[in-house]
Amino acid sequence: MKQDIILAGVGGQGIISIAYVIASAALEEGLELKQAEVHGMSQRGGAVQSHLRISRERIWSDLIPRGEADLVLSVEPLEALRYIDYLRPDGMIISSRVPFINIRDYPDLETLLSKIREIPRHLIIDSEKLAKEAGSSRTQNMVLLGAAAGRLMVKEEGLPRYIKVLFERHGETIVASNLKAFALGQAVAAAADFVPASGGRTGRGGG
Repeated sequence: MKQDIILAGVGGQGIISIAYVIASAALEEGLELKQAEVHGMSQRGGAVQSHLRISRERIWSDLIPRGEADLVLSVEPLEALRYIDYLRPDGMIISSRVPFINIRDYPDLETLLSKIREIPRHLIIDSEKLAKEAGSSRTQNMVLLGAAAGRLMVKEEGLPRYIKVLFERHGETIVASNLKAFALGQAVAAAADFVPASGGRTGRGGG
């Protein structure tokens, strides 16, 4: 059993934090793990991606081949679109609908979202709205992690423990807002019309 995940976004959106939480939970469970990170421009706003490969068997390569990703999890819709060709035919994409407009010719948002919706198994989330509900717009990454939590190979209940570890040095208020963001993402995904690839129904997530 294995799972290949591409995490995507731009600098400052907390992609590496998502990777840390998932990877830590996987290692705690004794799973094999390989992680490769690719950064774009060094300043905030440059493209960032991380390949996470989790398995019960030995993993030979850090990088996920095109057409082999089980999940693309993105905190930014244009960055999600960049990695659609990495998805397996039965793969899924979970993305924020909130753009980070860092280029002059940023595409029309509805056109972007319509392309994501062409993927049979997709979930598009207003991560900014939920993050603000959690107490901070900076928790959008934890909203997306929460939305993906029930579809990860690692145990869902192990993830909040490493959210606490990650943010505890920033104080209880920050920990609480990130945990709430995670829970709100879980709730949105649970309410969505979405089923695993082995199910008989095609999932169409909110958005």
